[in-house]
Amino acid sequence: MNLQDLCLPDGDTSTTTENLDIILQKGLSSSLAVSMSAKVDTWHHKEQPRSKSMTPVAIPSEDMSVVTPFLVKHINDQTNIPKDNIHKFCYRHNPDIVCNKQADDVKMKSIQQELETLPSRDREAISHVWLIFSAAPHPHRSLILKGLLSQCCFPQLLTISQEINQLIRIDFIATLPVEISLKILCYLDCKSLCNAAQVSRRWKELADDDRVWHHMCEQHIDRKCPNCGWGLPLMHMKRAREIHSDGEHDSKRRKTSDEKDPEKVKKRPWKSVYSERYQLEKNWRNGTYTLQEFNGHKDGVTCLQFSRKYLMSGSYDATIKIWNIETGECVRTLTGHLKGVRALAFDSQKLITGGLDSTIKVWNYHTGQCISTYRGHDDAVSSVDFSGKTIVSGSADCTVKVWHVDSRTCYTLRGHSDSINCVKIHQPSNTVFSASDDTTVKMWDLNSNQCLRVFGGIENNGHVGQVETVIPFVFKGDDLIVDEADSDSESGSNAHLRQQQHQYQQQLQNRRGLVTSQLPSIQLATIQNNGLPQASEAPLENTFELPDNPNYPTHLLTSSLDNTIKLWDVKTGKCVRTQFGHIEGVWSISADTFRIVSGAHDRLVKVWDLQDGKCLHTFGNNASVSCVGLSSHSFAAGLENGVIKMYNFN
Repeated sequence: MNLQDLCLPDGDTSTTTENLDIILQKGLSSSLAVSMSAKVDTWHHKEQPRSKSMTPVAIPSEDMSVVTPFLVKHINDQTNIPKDNIHKFCYRHNPDIVCNKQADDVKMKSIQQELETLPSRDREAISHVWLIFSAAPHPHRSLILKGLLSQCCFPQLLTISQEINQLIRIDFIATLPVEISLKILCYLDCKSLCNAAQVSRRWKELADDDRVWHHMCEQHIDRKCPNCGWGLPLMHMKRAREIHSDGEHDSKRRKTSDEKDPEKVKKRPWKSVYSERYQLEKNWRNGTYTLQEFNGHKDGVTCLQFSRKYLMSGSYDATIKIWNIETGECVRTLTGHLKGVRALAFDSQKLITGGLDSTIKVWNYHTGQCISTYRGHDDAVSSVDFSGKTIVSGSADCTVKVWHVDSRTCYTLRGHSDSINCVKIHQPSNTVFSASDDTTVKMWDLNSNQCLRVFGGIENNGHVGQVETVIPFVFKGDDLIVDEADSDSESGSNAHLRQQQHQYQQQLQNRRGLVTSQLPSIQLATIQNNGLPQASEAPLENTFELPDNPNYPTHLLTSSLDNTIKLWDVKTGKCVRTQFGHIEGVWSISADTFRIVSGAHDRLVKVWDLQDGKCLHTFGNNASVSCVGLSSHSFAAGLENGVIKMYNFN
């Protein structure tokens, strides 16, 4: 058979009809090649007028059919056909795969209707061609298709292209092994995964698989996904997944009951956990919240902290109040401090408070009993923090004290030249950070009780006002946005900062008078004769590199009465970003993996993005904001008028 790219003239069907008759009469006999050759010669001379009395193609006398042996040979050959459907049939004709079966039925019905419009002999010829192609093995089919394509004109090629575009679509998710399909689905984002669940029942079954959504939770919860940029708030994953069938509230009884009957503790699907976190993050971004107020203090609120169940607040009225967050009721009021309560910290068992009466008290807040009282500071205790059996306190007497409960020993860390406003323990590195009115933050090693680094000074773009809060943290990733260094304006900026620093020092002198006492020799900061830190010189500690410790925090967040929030690089000791927005001093900040919440004297609470430092939301109040607290689903603000506001985004 000689195959050429040939086109018959429009309207000339006599030769085609004659050849179809020959095919039907002789069953594709050996003379077919001769007839095709004669037809090719006729088409090659189409520039000459074609005679209507053209002699029919000659048929050899030998009448040998090749169709019947061909069909018998290949239809009856079952030796190499596997028994299972996966290997016996191709993807499109496998009876176990229902994809595109309805589309194929519609297409075949359309073809059948079109075939019935043709003459009987033409229908028989076309059916004969289909039968030969169906019976042919794969190599023969490929050869037949190549021959047919070589003879097709552009209209036929267009038809083939349109048909193939639909036929080559394969439901790979349903066809591939389950493990590979789940691996593919793990690369989708949340929206695409939800769209995939709407394709078919099989896709929904795979797209809702717990393994896929567990991977999605690991990729987004408590971290920002590098692909989509979304991060979801952290939640206690065990508590988030457990569904208890009983109504017990006692954790010990529940634990004993669960050990006896593990089936009572059911696990929520990871998709449900992700959906809950996703909606929460969406509320944070859109500013959708419910407001809850706690009224009970008779004076300004100075400190607060809250957990999933309780909110604890301290006030100038010398009381600590314990609130039930769900009901909003004050369940207990603790009294014992002689003056206002300036600081507090608690866990599931104990509460530690620091007061303006220079004492530190440890409470069993479940019973309201004061367990112990620590005395040692010479002035008001402004901040407390604890880790395990170690308590750290900061005071207006310019010292940081480390109390070891087990050994009943106390170490005093000296170095600040003014009141200490905040102390924070970084447990992984066993270090503590202290923020002071002397505009600096110091980093202390709790193993050696030595100062490792001082954060401050004009040369490091430090604060020019009292530092009220410090938060050490570890930032995972390298996409933290910092301020760009502008070398042209650097000298002008430093001059402005020096002027502000000088004004602040003058205010301190007028308020405190000259300091004539000599500080102890353990103090590490360089001190002038008047007792104030030298702002023009770099602190002595920063001339040394930090010891190698992978557990050190990577960054610090600080707030100050100079109306700014600063981000510090712990390794270099320099301020890498300054956030502006408050018009009066920032009393308190709180932060998690994604957000910073700040409260200031300008009566505003601002929510910032930790990664880029942009202000996301601003909330106004009717009094100055003295303290703030933050969790994954809400934040609380304590006001100078004694009111506590909680903004719940859950």
